[in-house]
Amino acid sequence: MSALPAGFPRDAVLEAALAAADVARSVVLPFFRRGVMADDKADASPVTIADRTAERAIRAVLSERLPGFGIMGEEFGLEGGESPYRWVIDPIDGTRAFLTGRPTFGTLIALLHNDVPVLGIIDQPVTGECWIGLRGEATRFLSTLPGTPRTRACADVRQAELSCTAPEILDAPHRPGFHALAAAARRTSWGGDCYAYGLLALGQIDIIAECTMKIWDWAALVPVVQGAGGSMTDWAGQPLRADGDGTVLALGDAGLLPHVSGLLVPGAHAG
Repeated sequence: MSALPAGFPRDAVLEAALAAADVARSVVLPFFRRGVMADDKADASPVTIADRTAERAIRAVLSERLPGFGIMGEEFGLEGGESPYRWVIDPIDGTRAFLTGRPTFGTLIALLHNDVPVLGIIDQPVTGECWIGLRGEATRFLSTLPGTPRTRACADVRQAELSCTAPEILDAPHRPGFHALAAAARRTSWGGDCYAYGLLALGQIDIIAECTMKIWDWAALVPVVQGAGGSMTDWAGQPLRADGDGTVLALGDAGLLPHVSGLLVPGAHAG
C-alpha cells in the first residue's frame, strides 16, 4: 500500500473529515422516515432537501477547517479546483434507500491528492457505523455493532458473494459481463449502495461490480476497501479515474481480479 504524500496534514485532515461526517449525520437524521419529497435531477436520480442541506453543511465545515483545499460535491459542483488537494463528497449516497426508509445509504467523504484518493469515510447515520480509510493505513471501523475491518479470503469465484446496488444501473454494454459473473458466483444480492462496500471491508461480501458510477460514488470507497485488504479497480482491472468508463469492481480477495475481470470484460487479461 502506498504511503500518504510527504507533508500530508494527516491529523488535521482526519479531524476535518470526521467533523464533517458528524455534522452531516445531525442534518440527515431528522429527515429520515419523515416523508421527505424528492426532485428528479437531469439524470433521473432523486435529490432531496436532506441531500442539499447536508452537502452545504459538509462544505462549510471542510472549507473552514482547511480553506486551501478544493471541494467537489454531487449537488453543488466544484470550488477551488486549482488545489492539488480536493475533497469529493456525496451527502447521501443511496437517496432511493433514504427515501424508502432503508438504512443502507451513507455519507461519503473523500480527499484526493493529485486525483488519487488518500482518505475515505463511509458514515451510516442510522446504524452509527463509520468506516475510515487512510492511504497506507489499516481501515478503522467505529461502531457498537460487531465487525472487523478486514476482507476475507476467497480464492474461488464459485464461492463468492456478489453484490450490486440495482439491475438498472447496469447499462446495456455491461450487462453481458455482469450476467457472466453472476452465473459464475455462488450468489448475487441486490441493494446496498455504499453500505455494501463497507460490508465487503468487513468480510461479509466478496465482489461488488457496478457501472454508471461517478467519482463521488467511488472516491471515498477506495481507501476503505484497500485499507481492509481488498482492491478497487474498473472492470478491466485498471485504476479508477474521474474520466473512466464508470465501471467499478471491488474485491475482498485481490487474487480474484484476473478471473473476475476476465468474465466482466472478455479478453481484458488475455495473454
